[in-house]
Amino acid sequence: MSRPNTTDVMHTANDGKGILITDIAMQQLARLCRDQGADRLLRVGVRSGGCSGMSYTMDFVSSTDIQQDDELYDYTSTEGDVFKVVCDPKSLLYIYGMQLDFSSELIGGGFNFTNPNATQTCGCGSSFAV
Repeated sequence: MSRPNTTDVMHTANDGKGILITDIAMQQLARLCRDQGADRLLRVGVRSGGCSGMSYTMDFVSSTDIQQDDELYDYTSTEGDVFKVVCDPKSLLYIYGMQLDFSSELIGGGFNFTNPNATQTCGCGSSFAV
């Protein structure tokens, strides 16, 4: 699995918070968000399960699915695309400072998570322990 290049430009939400997103992941997310339509946003979180105890979740949800205590972040890609990422407060405890990267490799490609809070990660990179 490829590791994020430390020389990549990292993006935060427009307010300077949220998860860190590399340029290539930003391009992928902007494209996917455009394809989903204006009423959809990206929900990022964690759930119990996976080979290391907790696993990451990413899914597109309707804007009507936002809960009152959710954190909402606006991101703007270098091409000017704006998209929203939502996260519940419990998940934020586990993914604060997380970096999201994307690999186009045939094997092991896709979105990759680098979580500074994880004490252990699995080989596939989609689950972790704290």
